[in-house]
Amino acid sequence: MKFSDKLFFTMTALMTVIFAVFGIWILSSFFQNLLNRELDQGSMENQMFQYVFEMAYRSVPSEYGEEYALTKATESITKNLKGDNFYIFNRDGELLYGNFSNQEDGLLSELHTLQNMLNARNNYGSRVTRHGNKYYLLSSCRSDNDGLILYLTICKDISSIFEDRSVLLNQYRFALALLLIVGTVLIFFLSHYITKPIREVSATARAITHGDLSVRCANQTRDEIGELARNFNRMANALVERVKEKEEEAREKELEAKRQEDFTAAFAHELKTPLTSIIGYADMLGTMELSEAERSEAVYYIFQQGKRLENLSHKLLELVGLDKQELERRPISTRELEENIRNTMRPIFHKKGIHGKITLERAKLWGDRDLLLSLLYNLLDNGVKAVPPDGFILLKGSRLGRNEYEFKVVDNGRGIPEEEIARVTEAFYMVDKSRSRKEGGAGIGMALCQKIVRLHGGFLQIDSKLGEGTVVRVTLPI
Repeated sequence: MKFSDKLFFTMTALMTVIFAVFGIWILSSFFQNLLNRELDQGSMENQMFQYVFEMAYRSVPSEYGEEYALTKATESITKNLKGDNFYIFNRDGELLYGNFSNQEDGLLSELHTLQNMLNARNNYGSRVTRHGNKYYLLSSCRSDNDGLILYLTICKDISSIFEDRSVLLNQYRFALALLLIVGTVLIFFLSHYITKPIREVSATARAITHGDLSVRCANQTRDEIGELARNFNRMANALVERVKEKEEEAREKELEAKRQEDFTAAFAHELKTPLTSIIGYADMLGTMELSEAERSEAVYYIFQQGKRLENLSHKLLELVGLDKQELERRPISTRELEENIRNTMRPIFHKKGIHGKITLERAKLWGDRDLLLSLLYNLLDNGVKAVPPDGFILLKGSRLGRNEYEFKVVDNGRGIPEEEIARVTEAFYMVDKSRSRKEGGAGIGMALCQKIVRLHGGFLQIDSKLGEGTVVRVTLPI
């Protein structure tokens, strides 16, 4: 059963019980007050009846006899008391005064029962009895007149009180039925209104269960349900963050596995070409008759491919070693870097017919001198490979504010396709694989550059347009 239905039935039952009990109590109290008032009035009338009778009876001299005195007393009653509901019975139950001709025997027997309960200590009694369709108030007192025991009785019809009670009961039943109908409708809508925020929380939980992680509870009230909605939203936000973290971890693991797979495949491919050449030329030297020129050419190719493998191994060792290396930071003068790079790159620029320019603003950097030189050599070497004869390469260094220094390498070479810029820092990734291998590259240089920059707490940015050139920016903290 839904909570709203439970709330509806509970409130309806509670309302019914409360109004039923309260209404019955009110009607019962009202009726009891009327009945008590009639009983009090009957007691007063009975006392008045006794007073008038005894005064008249005792005022007659004893020499006139009991019968005469009783006659005078009844005349006084008739004269002073109005109504025909006064009765006098003797000890034997005989009616001495009053007329019971219209009454049935059952009511008379009730009077005798009441009179038999009276004695010297308890000389007054009353009761309400039903006879036929009517209700009567019977009140009687025991009067002792010098040994003459008489019972002075009043029999009063109080059916109107019970009729009024029946009318009130019918009216109350109608009012209660109307109240229950109206109250039930109001409680139905109220219970659904109260539980609406709970249904919203339930619908939100159901939506999240079905994969919609963006939905949230809109209830922002300050009651307990509003607090529940806010706590649910916090839980959902934490859950979404946790899911995103797990998805990001899974994506990172997948990318790492893909990078390792690509690295292994690329490494195997890079080894295959020189090893094939070495094995082929070595086989030629051992199995074929070659001229001195052919032998020299075979030895040269074996040496060249061996140097290539040596260079590849050094690069790999450097790349792997950077992850385990603890950076020893020392002050480095940009002037020293400039002189070293200019002296190293001048013959290379001259050999390829490249216009090269190296200018570094004077500053003190904090880092590893050899790693920074390796970073700049690799960036310039990539530019040399990309630039055609008579092209230009610029290495410029300048301060960025007080806390950063920027190295910028600009060339007018082949450029890099936009979709491949993000991958050039992956190990063994080469934009133009045939040209890179021809020029002795293995696709490790930019991966080394990226790691060196990260070790120094900086960042590397590449901007390039195909056929126009490339700009590489390295920003390092001072």
